[in-house]
Amino acid sequence: MSDRLTQARAWLRQDPDPETRDELAGIITRAAAGEQAAITELDDRFRTRLAFGTAGLRGALGAGSNRMNRVLVAQAAAGFAAYLTQRAAPGTQPCVVVGYDGRRNSRRFALDSAELFSGAGLRAILLPRMLPTPVLAFAVRHFGADAGVMVTASHNPPNDNGYKVYLGGADGGSQIVSPADAEIAGHIQGVADAGDVGLLPRSGAYETAGEEVVDAYIAATAAVAPAPLGVQEMRWVYTAMHGVGWETFSRVVKSAGYPAPRVVEEQRDPDPTFRTVSFPNPEEPGAMDLAFARARTADAEFVLAHDPDADRLAVAVPDEGVEGGWRRLTGNEVGLLFGWRAARAAQGSTDASLACSLVSSPGLGAVAERYGLAFHETLTGFKWISRAPGMVYGYEEALGYLVNPETVRDKDGISAAVAMLGLAADARLRGTSIAGLLDELGDEIGHFASGQVSVRVDDISVIPRLMASLRAQPPAAFGERSVAAAEDLAAGTGEVPTGDVLRYRLADGSRVIVRPSGTEPKLKVYIDARADSKENARAAVAELEEAVRRILAGRD
Repeated sequence: MSDRLTQARAWLRQDPDPETRDELAGIITRAAAGEQAAITELDDRFRTRLAFGTAGLRGALGAGSNRMNRVLVAQAAAGFAAYLTQRAAPGTQPCVVVGYDGRRNSRRFALDSAELFSGAGLRAILLPRMLPTPVLAFAVRHFGADAGVMVTASHNPPNDNGYKVYLGGADGGSQIVSPADAEIAGHIQGVADAGDVGLLPRSGAYETAGEEVVDAYIAATAAVAPAPLGVQEMRWVYTAMHGVGWETFSRVVKSAGYPAPRVVEEQRDPDPTFRTVSFPNPEEPGAMDLAFARARTADAEFVLAHDPDADRLAVAVPDEGVEGGWRRLTGNEVGLLFGWRAARAAQGSTDASLACSLVSSPGLGAVAERYGLAFHETLTGFKWISRAPGMVYGYEEALGYLVNPETVRDKDGISAAVAMLGLAADARLRGTSIAGLLDELGDEIGHFASGQVSVRVDDISVIPRLMASLRAQPPAAFGERSVAAAEDLAAGTGEVPTGDVLRYRLADGSRVIVRPSGTEPKLKVYIDARADSKENARAAVAELEEAVRRILAGRD
């Protein structure tokens, strides 16, 4: 108890934020008086540090080393500055670009970072206002910067924020991978061990980027799929999910020549409370309900939705077979359409490849084979997908798509939305639809269907226990479908990426993959099936989802 109070008081003395200072001071007072709830709260906030990894930092806002706050961000910025300085060529000044979205404290964290980078002797460039994450990823390459930082928690709950890191130069503007994450974390720990972040040098000499960087991103993104003639009557609905996507995306739509969407006005502008959704992620049940309602009144042909920082894209189409008449396409359905688009454009190229995470649909491999392209499976995350050799297109099933790798080396929901507008417009001119394109693709490569079972936990220790149970006693079958081969990717065979992933290949050609989420307290199970019709493929997935639930319930 005394150690926690000592830690908390030391943290309090260096905290420049009056809100978190008051918050922590109250907890300290109650804990010192012996209040058990406050003692427990103090332990939760200081028993560990919010870990810096290949996804940077992400967590709930609040005081303490296990929360996102100005002290932790200052330590991260100073540590990252030390890392960039150490790896810079002698006599050169590293350059880092900083961006931020519309979440609580995002601008404050970005300003702190710019001041600390500048104070450490780096050239720091702050983007001109809150912008989508893809604009920051673009800006790293646009400025020829050594690194980039984006303050965002993407689609996490409203009280979260995060710190995403990119590297320029040989890394091409991709997110960091090992061993850079561990090296940066070591520098951050060194700053934390040194004590008061108030003693770190700061400078207001950072630059603020002009609008030209946004204009350049808009021009490059509009060029992904300029509108064909004859699409003036295309009716579609768009929602920004209370994020920062609308202002940039609307300009791209206009520049590319597409008709403006019917917008979900309640969700158009940035709102850190995300007041109309319980969880600001278009994958979550109910998140797109307002968009579907708008689509019904507008008699829309399709719906596009961005997550709050606009690096992910959701697509929905009319479907009389589901309640409400609208169905969100899975990330794999959208991903395979984009893969088909990219493969046709790259056909005949000797060094082009398609890439996806190993939990995404094996259908992308079928597309690559059909068009004579190379295919790569990677670990989850665009930090890996973006590094696939010869990659002209990459995706992951969690609504992330990289359609313009020469411009942005990360998932980009805005360029993906433009690519989808192009597909929809071309389909419309041929008298079909997005759903019709999926049928055409299935007829060409086989009908693939996918599903997912997620187990969200309050106690994070449940997840490694479930993984250990599955390793100790691998299931012999999922329902009526027997397991033909079980692979533990943690073993590192050299033939597949190494990670905390279990993969089961079933005798009927289906596949089940189990892994812990990298960003949320979830165990995720990915299911893929291939059949001679979409109905049979979907039925197989539904049966496997039920079998997975029964197996996991028996291990809990």
